[in-house]
Amino acid sequence: MKENVKQVLHSILERFKTGDIPDAVAMSMFPIPDIPSTHWSILNRTLMFLSGTQDARGYRQWQQENRYVKKGSKAIYILVPFIKKLETDTGEQDALYGFGCKPVFRVEDTDGENLDYEGIELPQLPLIKRAEEWGISVKAIPGNYCYRGYYSPDRKEIALCTKEEGVFFHELAHCAHEKVKGNLTMGQDPLQEIVAELSAHALCRIVGMSGEKFIGNSYKYIDGYADKLKVSTCSACIKVMTDVEKVLNLILKVPENTAQDITSLNA
Repeated sequence: MKENVKQVLHSILERFKTGDIPDAVAMSMFPIPDIPSTHWSILNRTLMFLSGTQDARGYRQWQQENRYVKKGSKAIYILVPFIKKLETDTGEQDALYGFGCKPVFRVEDTDGENLDYEGIELPQLPLIKRAEEWGISVKAIPGNYCYRGYYSPDRKEIALCTKEEGVFFHELAHCAHEKVKGNLTMGQDPLQEIVAELSAHALCRIVGMSGEKFIGNSYKYIDGYADKLKVSTCSACIKVMTDVEKVLNLILKVPENTAQDITSLNA
């Protein structure tokens, strides 16, 4: 095996130790449509997400978009197959005879003309200032048919591909839960997801939304994770209620040791 290929594979194995792989794999399954990485293998898309970006391309590919790589930027490396044509009794066939590495650069390391998916505007989201106070950036990304948003602790950002406040509240609740609990478990942890969804639905009501259009989806979401825990939906909600209260109090800036019905508060 070539040394540079070995180094790329070793970097992936190292990330397993840190727990970064589950989220990166999950994100890589749903790439943004209509960019080159859409057609990459899941391994290469995982490498891209581990490098902290949702879009990476070769030097010439960026030139075609009238963007240039910033001076001093370091490439990340993806694996490319080496294919050659072989003559067989049934005609020509493609044969894999090894792998090599190809350098690509993150969109964050380029400058130039805006890309098609840039400039998407979010509405004025309630409580967005709380995210800003915590140093969390909130950005819009194009929809990718499967997930509607995510919170990245490493990059301190919330990414949304919907204007629904409930999705923003869900990700904001993850931020608050991290502050309350410390480092969260990587990946889709059932208890953490129930805390976030229950908090999000409560926040919808607290800021003046009826929550009716969300309650069906919220129930199904929580019920699915409760099933993974092998408990009833009600039991799962009761189990996380203390954490939910702490999350809501932190987001709404309710002082500690203050006995107050959170449903009476507004943003």
